[in-house]
Amino acid sequence: MDSLRKTLALGGGMALMAWLSMGVSASAAPAAQAAQAARSAPVQAPHGEYAGTEKCLACHEDRGAALTKGPHSHAFKAGTPVAPYGCQGCHAETKANLGCEACHGPGKAHVDADGDKTKIKGFASLKVADQTAVCSSCHFRTKHALWAGSQHDQRNVGCTGCHSVHGAKGEKQLKASSEMELCAGCHRAIVNKQLKFNHMAVREGKLSCSNCHNVHGTSNVKLLKVGGTVAESCVSCHAEKRGPMLWEHAPVTENCATCHDPHGSNNIRMLVAKEPFLCQRCHVTSRHPPTIYEGFMLNNSTNADKIFGRSCGGCHQSIHGSNAPSGKAFLR
Repeated sequence: MDSLRKTLALGGGMALMAWLSMGVSASAAPAAQAAQAARSAPVQAPHGEYAGTEKCLACHEDRGAALTKGPHSHAFKAGTPVAPYGCQGCHAETKANLGCEACHGPGKAHVDADGDKTKIKGFASLKVADQTAVCSSCHFRTKHALWAGSQHDQRNVGCTGCHSVHGAKGEKQLKASSEMELCAGCHRAIVNKQLKFNHMAVREGKLSCSNCHNVHGTSNVKLLKVGGTVAESCVSCHAEKRGPMLWEHAPVTENCATCHDPHGSNNIRMLVAKEPFLCQRCHVTSRHPPTIYEGFMLNNSTNADKIFGRSCGGCHQSIHGSNAPSGKAFLR
């Protein structure tokens, strides 16, 4: 009897599960079919205020290259001006297949008014904030996500200040042939520092400004791409200087730029000053000597040799930090 009850109970449970699964499948089927239909349904063509790319190029033939070359010509990528309408099935925010009018807005009124520039969104006449609004309607993810409120945004630098869709000279649709040339337009003093050193990776084309900085906005200082401090950004490449160390050197943990100028310097290792001047900015009572202007130290002390040659670094070789039990003085 007990075995019969167990069998009936098991059979009833299986029947209940089968009934529930059938109900779930039956209810889920219409939803799935509706979603599939929405994705496969043809999206309606733009409304009557749009003139169409062909009419635009009838007068602006020289501007048509943007739709066949460069990032905006990628038809396989949803959101580009030439992407097929079908992309809107999943990407409702896309400006698919609008061509020129994806950025310049509806152009029928402009055509009907014989090219009246006030009837179309011309970027040259737009305010910087309005120009940026057009670009950020598509470019608001990944490296562009923190543009709003960034240093360039606060200083009224818009997208067209650096990029040109129709007249690009460099990669990434830059208005200059290289990043360094473009950045030098505003940051001339910084770029000129790269000429101070006989070996500079950026000047030699091995690095570019964007290797360290994200000009579109970051959560770090000085638009640095990595980390939340200058030191964290530096050790993303110089991992051998990364802590924590048993004995840490305070300037290293606080800011690498305290001792180094990453944009170039006349001193070895791109130091901001020569040794011992660099070290004596903090260590003014170390008797090594405190300053080189102590005449009696120069003339009458063997410590005077500390200001020549490799200076402080001759002995304090582990200046970035030491894991040796006796490494308090960062000696070799």
